[in-house]
Amino acid sequence: QVQLVESGGGRVQAGGSLRLSCAASGLTFSSYAMGWFRQAPGKERMFVAAISRNGGSTDYADSVKGRFTISRDNTKNTVYLQMNSLKPEDTAVYYCAGSTAGYLPITTGLYRYWGQGTQVTASS
Repeated sequence: QVQLVESGGGRVQAGGSLRLSCAASGLTFSSYAMGWFRQAPGKERMFVAAISRNGGSTDYADSVKGRFTISRDNTKNTVYLQMNSLKPEDTAVYYCAGSTAGYLPITTGLYRYWGQGTQVTASS
């Protein structure tokens, strides 16, 4: 049974930082590209960042480039999202997801497994 469990969400002041973690189990973690998505109330789930199977390649949404960093540790079956300089518009539920695609998928339909999400709130 595959499980992706996010942690590290919370409430911070605008300009602050948070580090999200996503622990995976029940799958061969190094065989999956991993991604982070977010969904604000009343809006669609949107791509945030993706990382390749070995961590050698990454991709980011334009809105988070230079502020967020995705990384992974295949020895711990965990993917991370370091979020700096948070803005109120970053407020959303953040989801991690796993894809068997051999590149960096940025659409939700290309991800097979999803976590339950963690709330991030950046207040002004």
